[in-house]
Amino acid sequence: MYKEDLARIHHEGFGFTAEHAAPVLLDALRTAGISGGTVADLGCGSGILSCAVSDAGYRILGVDFSEDMLRLARRNVPRGEFIRASVLDVDLPRCAGVAAIGEIFCYAFDERAGLDAFARAMKRIYAALEPGGVFLFDVAGPGRVVPSPRTNLVDRAEWSIVHKATETGDTLTREIVTFVREGDMYRRSDERHVLRLYRPAEILDALSAAGLQATMLSGYGAFTLPAGWHPFLARKA
Repeated sequence: MYKEDLARIHHEGFGFTAEHAAPVLLDALRTAGISGGTVADLGCGSGILSCAVSDAGYRILGVDFSEDMLRLARRNVPRGEFIRASVLDVDLPRCAGVAAIGEIFCYAFDERAGLDAFARAMKRIYAALEPGGVFLFDVAGPGRVVPSPRTNLVDRAEWSIVHKATETGDTLTREIVTFVREGDMYRRSDERHVLRLYRPAEILDALSAAGLQATMLSGYGAFTLPAGWHPFLARKA
């Protein structure tokens, strides 16, 4: 579950989603007239979005299930507060904004993951948001892996990652093998990630039931997400 090697590789090679989402969140906060306060970064990872939001003058509360990701986040965002917890039931303070970038609510590291748990989490986020507060997030849905199975390889000088994704019904399984250089040799690590897939209509229904006004986006700024990967911007009226 994003142990040391995969956490490093994700930070160095796969942080582009958080990088593109950060200005979208900041623009939404400014449009709402919110220039300060706490932003909760759920599934904060190595702190890429947290860093941009902290630099813009907001207080950061980062939440993640991976201790190795949190170690990176604390180093990258020294002014932030970071805790290990499940995004499904973390105790949130009063928030100007909430972000959950990178299919965070889909991961089944917490065995409760599913549409019911997502709907309950939306009510908790609504309760935590200030009036006018914003919530930016994305989920994976059916069609996320086409064709299935699909295998990708990324090879860098210091590390390589092989990733096989398989979609079956409402479940996506990723088999991930990493190789990190140690002198003239490589250290291998294996992880298996299971994600629940949600249909956009189900997500919009859960947001509406929680009292959040939501719009589905095509992407984060100039970064258009591929088919089956759905971003949403929600507001507390």
